[in-house]
Amino acid sequence: MTSALQKNRPDAAFSFDNSYVHLPQNFFSLQAPTQVAEPWLIKLNEPLAEELGLDLDILKRDGAAIFSGNLIPDGAEPLAMAYSGHQFGQFVPLLGDGRAILLGEVIDRNGERRDIQLKGAGQTPFSRRGDGRAALGPVLREYIVSEAMFALGIPATRALAAVLTGESVRREDILPGAVFTRVAASHIRVGTFQYLAATGDENGIKALADHVIERHYPALKAAENPYLALYEAVCDRQAALIARWLQVGFIHGVMNTDNMTISGETIDFGPCAFMDSYDPMTVFSSIDQHGRYAYANQPGIGQWNLARLGEALLPLIDTDKDKAIEHANAIIKAYGERFHSYWLQGMRGKIGLVSAEDGDLELIQALLALMQAQGADFTLTFRRLSAVAGDEAAEAVFASTFREPAATTEWLTRWRDRLSRNPQTPSDRAATMKQANPAFIPRNHRVEQAIEAAVEDGDFSLFEALLSVLSKPFEEQPPFAAYMDPPKPEERVLQTFCGT
Repeated sequence: MTSALQKNRPDAAFSFDNSYVHLPQNFFSLQAPTQVAEPWLIKLNEPLAEELGLDLDILKRDGAAIFSGNLIPDGAEPLAMAYSGHQFGQFVPLLGDGRAILLGEVIDRNGERRDIQLKGAGQTPFSRRGDGRAALGPVLREYIVSEAMFALGIPATRALAAVLTGESVRREDILPGAVFTRVAASHIRVGTFQYLAATGDENGIKALADHVIERHYPALKAAENPYLALYEAVCDRQAALIARWLQVGFIHGVMNTDNMTISGETIDFGPCAFMDSYDPMTVFSSIDQHGRYAYANQPGIGQWNLARLGEALLPLIDTDKDKAIEHANAIIKAYGERFHSYWLQGMRGKIGLVSAEDGDLELIQALLALMQAQGADFTLTFRRLSAVAGDEAAEAVFASTFREPAATTEWLTRWRDRLSRNPQTPSDRAATMKQANPAFIPRNHRVEQAIEAAVEDGDFSLFEALLSVLSKPFEEQPPFAAYMDPPKPEERVLQTFCGT
């Protein structure tokens, strides 16, 4: 293990190029991580480190110290970001990074600016009564799910490293402490704009909007109204993102406005989960007592959250408030149409349709209704349908996904009739569908098994195996076929928990 309390080395593992720290001082609080007793590097995402242009030799030597916060790399300017948020519909004027510290920003090998942030790095001015620390379980969950989302092709923050601190944290039980290193296009949220709006800081809102345009949407600088164009672009990205969530059965679990990024990335994988049996009102989060953030509610909540962003941007959109509201309302109304278009396009792909016809929506809805009535597993249904597209002999396996296999006959007849008007060969169609329908997702019971082995026994082998399987979600992987299976009744995970 690496000893604690190391001083900065002259070696440069990171080439920082920080920008957020140069924004007005009320946007953040400068804050160094709190050092820990005996850090140990659980996992370093070497491919991501290389993509970020980091020095792997230094990270392999000093990674435990760097990613625990004991060793501050040269060029880092640690800070905790300030933001507000609507939490389950209730506005909280000041939240901020209560246990996360942004080390700085790097320019990756593709020329993209990326944040490097430590989660669980100790108290900040925004911690309120929290200890600023993270337990091992939530760190492993975020590592697993964020990397799974990346492999599925869904915009998400990434996992760079996980470190044990050698210290315990007190939650309901005494648990091993850990620090997670998160990489994001940025950590700017809807709640960041809300924070400035709540204080009446119109100059700050403009400075933040200009920063976001420069960083994420530079083409908008030439727009007639860059701030209205920014609002439209953020709404579009979120519509596309949430459509992708629904297409893989993902339930975020805590879609507060402080958990919605301006960049369009999925962020914060606390009580998130992937659905097993299809039910549009599925909820896993232990804190979502009334199903506000249920699977089917996510598009509407996304629209509600984006309306809050629009409110914050009104002074920039037009000096005439009525005109600003009119412009913003037009965009937030169009969000629903954009979401539906993205969702329908993706669902067509999942059932093998390469052209559009008027009856496609009803055909998709009929399958979903059948899945719900028959308790069919979401992921397996679509994966097995992919096989049927290439070989009719696979129909029996597909039908076995449903409680009453014969119930699928009518729908399959309609589906085949619809496919007859598509110009693909069966083998090409099956191959295309398999790229839209993963074989492997982070099944809740598998994630919990990996966490339990690590927390209870210090055994990270299940964690490593799960990461390996999930890195290739669209491949068959016969040695790991059991990872495709839904949970047995005794393995079902009915609730997931926030990691704070």
